[in-house]
Order: sequence, then structure tokens, then C-alpha cells
Amino acid sequence: MKTKLTWGETLSITSMLFGLFFGAGNLIFPAYLGQEAGSNIYPALLGFLITGVGMPMMTVAALGITGSDGLLDLSQKAGRHFGYIFTCALYLTIGPFFASPRCVTVPFEIGAKALLPAGCNEQLALLLFSLAFMAAALWFSLRPGKILTWTGKILTPIFLVILGILLFTALTHPAATISSFAPTGAYQQSPVLQGLLDGYNTMDTLAGLAFGIIVVDVIRKLGIEAPGAIAKNTVKAGIFSCALMGVIYILVAMAGAGSRGYGEPSANGGAVLAMISAHYFSDGGAALLAFIVLFACLKTVIGLITSCSEAFVKMFPGKATYNQLAIGFALITFLIANVGLSAIIQFSIPVLMMLYPIAIMLTLTSLAGHFFGCDRLVTRSAMTAVILSSVFDFIKALPPTWLSVTHLDGFVAWLATVLPFFAQGFGWICPAILGLLLGFALKLLRPKQLSAGKLEE
Repeated sequence: MKTKLTWGETLSITSMLFGLFFGAGNLIFPAYLGQEAGSNIYPALLGFLITGVGMPMMTVAALGITGSDGLLDLSQKAGRHFGYIFTCALYLTIGPFFASPRCVTVPFEIGAKALLPAGCNEQLALLLFSLAFMAAALWFSLRPGKILTWTGKILTPIFLVILGILLFTALTHPAATISSFAPTGAYQQSPVLQGLLDGYNTMDTLAGLAFGIIVVDVIRKLGIEAPGAIAKNTVKAGIFSCALMGVIYILVAMAGAGSRGYGEPSANGGAVLAMISAHYFSDGGAALLAFIVLFACLKTVIGLITSCSEAFVKMFPGKATYNQLAIGFALITFLIANVGLSAIIQFSIPVLMMLYPIAIMLTLTSLAGHFFGCDRLVTRSAMTAVILSSVFDFIKALPPTWLSVTHLDGFVAWLATVLPFFAQGFGWICPAILGLLLGFALKLLRPKQLSAGKLEE
């Protein structure tokens, strides 16, 4: 029986997983971080790499080490109903509701839009662009058996070559040293904490939980069936792909910091990348950037449609076929994409601030389960505390006008005075620790006959 992938197969899966992870946000956020952090780029990158690389790596490892057959199987270790609710919420968030539409609008905003003739109707252009984009993504997604070939062997290498040209040119011809640029905003006082929050925005911790099902399925199709061997190869692919992401994050952030030497501070990471492309490649810069972002986002949307469709087929067998779900998710993505990038980001941030702590705690309790015998009581206690406290982070992240209208701004201000780290966006940490400690206390007090694995649902 086959228990180990060849190096060629491992590299292909690594390339595929990297391609699924690395989308629009993975380019924009590190570029903007670099420009804003300036001389504080390295502590900011440390925080960014923890949540943008370390946590996604741990989610893939959690799926492999626990032998879970996808996110639903992993999350049901905390409870059957929680498993279904969280799995649906996560897939819809990183799929058709937020991440996929963002991946459609970003290449339009920072690539195709710059190539439009003067006076062109931008809304109509977005409609036509998103229609063509989603038609291509759906064509690939309706052939899930070929995802290793399309993403791992074709789209990702093309993307890396084009991005490599831009980064190599920018980093070998710097306009000034990074240390000469003063940090701005939150990067002045707390670059590490701001970097941690920036890593949230990539959505990769959520994506790691979602894409695990694709990696496991591909490894099985390559002839590995033993659960232990699947776990080992899944973890290996996760480590390699996340390490590659980390290297590119550092290079993109350094290029972003260097842009301060020849341009004014930009409003977002897309504008930073546009500035870099235009500076080094003049008129061809817009076209180069358009290709980079297009390939980055296309492969990610393919992965999102594929993973969402496969997950819902397994969660609700007999309700809809894979093709029906793929078409439905593609249609929803197309419709929401035409709302525009700014609106998508505005609505997605509060949801991310609520889901991220839950995903992090689920990953940590899964990885550390052997320390407490994988006891569901401990897991449920910690997860309950995080779920309740993450609602506060959701409220805090709502637009200021919404808080004012609903009279929640005073409540948010009060929480900032009583809940540690709430003002910095990490109000869930102390409740999570308390929930974990409470779970251990209840475990010790519980009659011994109720073993960890036999706790009633």
C-alpha cells in the first residue's frame, strides 16, 4: 500500500494549496503593511506572519493530525450542531458572500480598471468583467478532478513567474533604504499587534480549514488511503505551501516599503502595487499588474467554488449535486461582486472579526487535544467563551454610523475599559483562557465514569 507521495506529487500539491490560499488579499495587505510600517516593517511582519502564515499552517496541520475528513468532521468534535452552523458560516464567508466576490472585484479595481478608456461606464465594465471572470472560474470548477493540474501545475507557476518579475525588479532597484521611512498610524506604537490584525484580513486561517478537504481528496486520488499517511502528507504540503507564502509576504511588504522612495502614501494595497508597477514598467505596468492579480484571484476563486460545493454536498447529501451547487455559488458571487469592492470589505470585516477567534480556538484545541484527552467538556467550555466574546468584536467592527444609530457606541466604549485587549481587536483572548480553565475545573469535578469520549451530545 502506498504511504508516501513522490517529491513531484508533493510539489504539485504544495503548489495547488499555495495557489488556493494566495488570492487578492495576500497581495494587497502585505504591500500596504510595508508602505505604512516603514522602518517598523520587521516587527509588523512578525505579527502578520503569525496570523497570515502560522495559523493557516496550523489549521491544515489540525485537519491532518486529527484525521478529520474536512471542517465539518473537525468542528463536530465540539458538538454536532456547532459543527454544522460554523461550517456553513465559514464556507459562505470565504466563498460566495465575501472572499470570492472580493477576488473578482480586486483585479478589476487595480488591474482592468486602469486599462479602461476615458469616459467608460465603470459599473457596466465591472458587470462584463465579473461575468467573464466567473464564467472562466466556473468552467474550471465544474471539473474538480482536474484542480491539481489547473491550479498546481498551470495557474500557480504562471502567477509566480509574473509576480517574480515585478518583485525582482523592485527589490534589486530600490529608491532608498527602508530604514529611512518613518512608520505611520498604528505601526508607530504597536506594529506587532497591527500586523496580527492585518493577517486576519487575508482570511487564510478560515481558508485553511476550508481547503483541507481538497488536499485530503487529492492525496487519496494519488493512491494513499491509510489515515496516518494522509495526515503526514497533508501536514507536509501545508508546511511547504505556507512557507512559500511567508517568503512572498516578506518580499511584497519590502517592495511596498520601498515605494515610499518614489511616491506618496497610498489609500490601499492595490494602489501601492499599481504605483510599483507603473514606476518600474511605465505604461506596461498596468498590464503586468492586471495579469498578476488576475491569475492570483482566478485560482483562488476556483478553489473556493470547488471546496464550498464539495463541502455542502457532503453536509447535505441528496439535496443538490456538485454541479448545481457550483453554478449557484458562482451566480451568488457574480451578483455580490457587482456591489463593489468597498461595500464588500465594509460588510466582511465584522464577520471576520467574529469568525476568526472561533477558528483559532477550534484549531488550537484540536492540536492540543491530547493534553486533555480530547475531552469535549474542555473544548466546549473554551469554544462557548470564544463564541460569546467574539460577538463583542463583531459589534466593535461595525461601521461607526451603524454603532451610532443603534446606540451601541457607548457599549463599545464601556467594553474597551473593562475587557482586556478589546480596544486592540483581541477582546476574545481573556474569555477564551477563562473558558479553558473552567473546562479543566469541570473535568476534574466530573464523575470519572463520564469519560471524555463518551460525553453525551
